[in-house]
Amino acid sequence: MGLAHWDEVDVRRHEKGEMAATWRLLGRAAGTVGVGVNRVRIEPGRLSTPPHSHSVSEEIFFVLAGTGQSWQDETVYDVRAGDCIVHVADREEHTLRGGPDGLDVLVFGTRHGSEFGWLPRSGAMRFGWPWVEGRTDDPWEIEATSEPLDFSTISPRPPTIVNVDECPDYPEEIHSKELAGTAGSVRAGLNWLELRAGQHSSVPHCHSLEEEIFVVLDGTGTLELWPAPRSDARRENVAIRAGHVVARPPGTRVGHRVAAGPDGMTVLVYGTREPNDISYYPRSGKVFLRGVGVLGRIEQLDYLDGEED
Repeated sequence: MGLAHWDEVDVRRHEKGEMAATWRLLGRAAGTVGVGVNRVRIEPGRLSTPPHSHSVSEEIFFVLAGTGQSWQDETVYDVRAGDCIVHVADREEHTLRGGPDGLDVLVFGTRHGSEFGWLPRSGAMRFGWPWVEGRTDDPWEIEATSEPLDFSTISPRPPTIVNVDECPDYPEEIHSKELAGTAGSVRAGLNWLELRAGQHSSVPHCHSLEEEIFVVLDGTGTLELWPAPRSDARRENVAIRAGHVVARPPGTRVGHRVAAGPDGMTVLVYGTREPNDISYYPRSGKVFLRGVGVLGRIEQLDYLDGEED
């Protein structure tokens, strides 16, 4: 089904030098495949990770609570609850520092087996999972001995940091904000949706290539699962509430959407952007060839239809 609640996911604490934070690997718990989402609580005055960059992966942060600073290539920006921060691939080195009350963030990212990671202070490089040069030490140990980062000067925020309250409404019936797209994301998007009682996030659909994650921020509702005609799955309605993380990998053959409960629901929707994706709508039988912009219906047939000898 692809469902986890962040209160039920194991907590991992990492502390070395300037860095101290607790991590919940939400995407892994919910069953994501090509993407991930973690909840990271950064302790006051400490860093989430060493300054780093990715060659292929794109990271999108959403600040749940607290205040702090985003360090990017030796420039510092204030961040607060409701902020979306985008780090596209092969761009600036970055990390986060918790403010007086700490910083609580969701980190969404794309996964790539051929990823190249770079830690500028320790000179460590990572290809996929292994660190290069055959090193057996932990680069975080070297990072812990480095000179502390300078946070003394705060700069005006760049376009890659936007807040929910400042982001324009998306032109749809649903009250929604296109956070990551506004902040310049390339490989994925992150939208904020505020659903009224009984309102749906979309029509039931599934994807051939794109992967989606839903994170319920507030309220209660229902995850609706609509199987395709050739799927063995059955129609299901699953209760969800604040803190639930829903993973919808590609190729499931089961359509999905969320519906708000009697008090409404606020949800984040993360999704990859795949130009060759095909969307299928099991309730109406429509097929959307998104790369070429063609939406239509294909007749459902048995496998051996027309194949008789």
